[in-house]
Amino acid sequence: MKKPRMAYFEQEDILHLVIADEKEANSIELSPNITAELNDKGELIGIEILNASTFVRDVIMEGVQAKVLNLITTGK
Repeated sequence: MKKPRMAYFEQEDILHLVIADEKEANSIELSPNITAELNDKGELIGIEILNASTFVRDVIMEGVQAKVLNLITTGK
C-alpha cells in the first residue's frame, strides 16, 4: 500500500484524503460535511471533507481551547 496523500480543492473548499488507490464502491456520511469512501470489501479508501477550511480551523481551535483550559484548571 502506498502512503496516504491529500489533495485540497481550493475553489470548492474540499479536502480529500486518499488512503488507497481503489475504486469507490460505497460511501458513508459520517457527519454533514464528512464522507468516508469504501471499496467493494467495505474497507476505508478515502475521506472527503466539505467546507474544509472551516472544519480544520474549528478542529484546531477546539484542541487549543481544550489545552488552554486544561492548563488553567490544573495550574500547569
